[in-house]
Amino acid sequence: MRNLMVLLAAGGSAALLGGAFLFQFFGYPPCAMCIWQRWPHVIAIAIGFLAWKIRGRLLPILGALAAATTGTIGFFHMGVERDWWDGPSSCTGNGVLDGLDGAGLLAIEGPKVIMCDQVSWEFLTLSMPTWNGIFSFILVGFWIKAVLLSGASTAEGSSRSA
Repeated sequence: MRNLMVLLAAGGSAALLGGAFLFQFFGYPPCAMCIWQRWPHVIAIAIGFLAWKIRGRLLPILGALAAATTGTIGFFHMGVERDWWDGPSSCTGNGVLDGLDGAGLLAIEGPKVIMCDQVSWEFLTLSMPTWNGIFSFILVGFWIKAVLLSGASTAEGSSRSA
């Protein structure tokens, strides 16, 4: 049962990460905060592979922390999109054009900056980072269940006497 929880948690991170890349393939380029949300999923997937083979509570605890991290970033990103708080100045529109002259403003070459405070897609009025936050905290629940099952299997399988 523990491995099933690990599979659901790590598989859920793989599905969310795959969905992010699918959206990117279909023309929704990620902003900096979107990319920040991807790394904890990668870590959770790697932890899932390890936790599948290595018993104990440590790896599921780390998996829960990775899922909570991406969920927290997702909810923070949602707040930036909804103007509840300021986001990083590197990817939000603050209206300051320091250091740009007329030629710089008219230049069309160079990297395109994707703004973190703009919603590029939403479903049921919730943006991609919001959905990532919701589903990531559901995954935290699977990781926590794996932690609890790790303790139960360790206690039941222990050969130590009290």
